[in-house]
Amino acid sequence: MRIEDVPFSAVDWTQVPETEHPGESGAAFWRTLQLGPIRVRQVRYTPGYLADHWCAKGHIILVLEGELTTELQDGSSVVLRTGMGYHVGDDLTPHRSRTAGGATLFIVD
Repeated sequence: MRIEDVPFSAVDWTQVPETEHPGESGAAFWRTLQLGPIRVRQVRYTPGYLADHWCAKGHIILVLEGELTTELQDGSSVVLRTGMGYHVGDDLTPHRSRTAGGATLFIVD
């Protein structure tokens, strides 16, 4: 991947507007920057969040706070704690997120 035509810019994530995305239960609150074809997000999941869909999009994820369980459509799952993350390519491994106690992530896709 080449990151092109994205000038240097510091980001105060507290100033990026938050949008709400309801899950099957709970909600996700996204602060999103679109940098050409690259989407960069800080996502906060409420306690009890469960995604309402299987996602096939590729991501690079870092857990900033809390604990997140990523379920894979094949029935397996991975528990990620603060400082952990994962990466996956587009259309390779459908996945969805859930969290019992809430979590905040940094996501590039």
